[in-house]
Amino acid sequence: MTVFVTGASGYIGQSVLRALAGRGERVVALARSDRAEQIVRELGARPVRGELTDTALLRAQAAAADGVIHLGAVDGATDRAAAEAMLAAASGRPYVHTGGVWVYGDTAGLVDEEAPLAPPALVAWRVEVERHVLAQPGHPVLIRPGVVYGRSAWLLEQAFVADARATGSVRVLGDGANHMTLVHVDDVAELYALALRRAPTGAVYNAVTQNLPLRAVAEALSRSLGFGGKTRSVGAEALGPLGEAFALDQQVSSERARRELGWQPAHVDALRELAGE
Repeated sequence: MTVFVTGASGYIGQSVLRALAGRGERVVALARSDRAEQIVRELGARPVRGELTDTALLRAQAAAADGVIHLGAVDGATDRAAAEAMLAAASGRPYVHTGGVWVYGDTAGLVDEEAPLAPPALVAWRVEVERHVLAQPGHPVLIRPGVVYGRSAWLLEQAFVADARATGSVRVLGDGANHMTLVHVDDVAELYALALRRAPTGAVYNAVTQNLPLRAVAEALSRSLGFGGKTRSVGAEALGPLGEAFALDQQVSSERARRELGWQPAHVDALRELAGE
């Protein structure tokens, strides 16, 4: 199977390339720079130089592939145009689109893919794009990852780790009792690979392995950084644009992906891994 992947040189993309290579898939990867080309080539993919705004290139590559995984996203308008181009060119072959569980907003308990959407401003643009993608003809599939960790902290690095290295403690929002969703980058990559082969048209899957209190996550990060679990309370504004999203109280189920696709996450103890144990 030949797979066209956007965002392949990014944090999640690199793990997706490893997962596809492990299954013997042939991968063509969009690359916007010399460094991106080098990364995807080292991971066994064939780079194609271009940008997400080059819809003619996206159409050509999607038409030549047996399936598409779209990981790159810049903004709503670019994401929608890129998705439309690749979906139309894929002509019924699988197209896997990336969303995120933050679109559920505060969940007031455990929710699945049927939950209403109430996104914070940071990701509000995703809702219209997701609905548009799923309404298109062809074979669209949507994956909504939780907060991704592993190999590097990515969003956790941006929101918590860099600041902690400068201050000696990891910040929590308020009392840290709100729940956040977590998924290891290699586990979410496996879900993309499974969805490409097995997901029915129009399917939506959450990619979450644990729902943990923010304070527990912060304490684990603090231990891994050598600060002995030390944390400090801050307001959401301290995290800038990410603050509203990390202040959400979310518990999200990924039972559908396990049941329908046979997804079996290998990383099931995020706190130990985040603590470096």
